[in-house]
Amino acid sequence: MVLAAWATAGAAQPPDRSQTTPFRSSIELTVVTATVRDGNGRLVQGLPRTAFEVYEDGERQAITQFTNERVPLGLGLLLDISESMFGERIRAARAAVERFLFDLLAPSDEFFVLAFNHEPHILTGWTRTPPVVREALDRVRPFGGTAIYDAVMGALPLVRSRSRERAALVVISDGADTASDTTLRGLGSALLRSDTFVYAIAIDAPDRQPNHTVVNPETLSEITGQSGGYTEIVHGPDDLDAATARIAEELNSQYVIGYSSPHPGDGRYHSIRVRAAGGDYHVRARNGYVA
Repeated sequence: MVLAAWATAGAAQPPDRSQTTPFRSSIELTVVTATVRDGNGRLVQGLPRTAFEVYEDGERQAITQFTNERVPLGLGLLLDISESMFGERIRAARAAVERFLFDLLAPSDEFFVLAFNHEPHILTGWTRTPPVVREALDRVRPFGGTAIYDAVMGALPLVRSRSRERAALVVISDGADTASDTTLRGLGSALLRSDTFVYAIAIDAPDRQPNHTVVNPETLSEITGQSGGYTEIVHGPDDLDAATARIAEELNSQYVIGYSSPHPGDGRYHSIRVRAAGGDYHVRARNGYVA
């Protein structure tokens, strides 16, 4: 996906959404968000522009924009409210969502909340207001099947309307997809046209009822991996706080890199690879895009 240049490091915090408009500029860039970890899995921050190399279709590209400062984020929180999320699971999920959005993200970020069972339900538009989110979460009652692919697909138009430079989706679910009209292949194709990091937290609880579908980490990883995100399996609702904290730590530690693609707007798929020199570093970023 081609996006515009962002404010350079050290710029002022962006104003409230009421004073901003969607991200636009006359300068078109291919923008890549990257996470760097060392050989022990620890997040690496503060690397300079010169440490990075970006390759499109195997050819090295000149980095024209770069920041190792935290860039404001537009995040969509997708919460499973299917029948199996009853009782303690939905209570723990509500609490984890509130802590994640209001305590672990930055004041400059914005977010929306989408609940899903056999169909997606947009609970809030873009907001930073705790009462709006709490009231929306209090209204949800678990019922129905699980349509994860439809939920992610339904969130992408909202992501495109954001006023923040980075984008991420966080999916919290305790079941395999049983009800989507969207196919895994169709969702993968849509994500190639988006710069959105996708994370999934899958609750594989020991108290699961026999008639409920178990999580499918391989399928979730197919969704999250190509975007640069990851899937984490937790073994009960009590683990949600720690899992969301790990995602927040990663989102707070990312690099944003821009380059001018030699193939702007050609409608074709192009692979992306990002390397970081100077240590035993592993870089995660989206692995390609459709121009």
